[in-house]
Amino acid sequence: DLGVQCSLVDKAGAWYSYKGNKIGQGKANAAQYLEEHPEIMNEIETQIRDQLLAKAEPKKEEAPAADVATDSDDDLL
Repeated sequence: DLGVQCSLVDKAGAWYSYKGNKIGQGKANAAQYLEEHPEIMNEIETQIRDQLLAKAEPKKEEAPAADVATDSDDDLL
């Protein structure tokens, strides 16, 4: 499901495909295919983690910027 949400795995009807190759009809068959092909499963998992963690990182960067603005406001008082 995350693979589809992250646009890494395509879903057309009941068929799931990855990089143009059909990996299974239905979620259970696609999951079985990935279990039988751990290199593909790891590739998809790594890409999902990269995408989701990349979205989470900017929030961490925004916090120090807010602290800097607060510090400069204190200097004005």
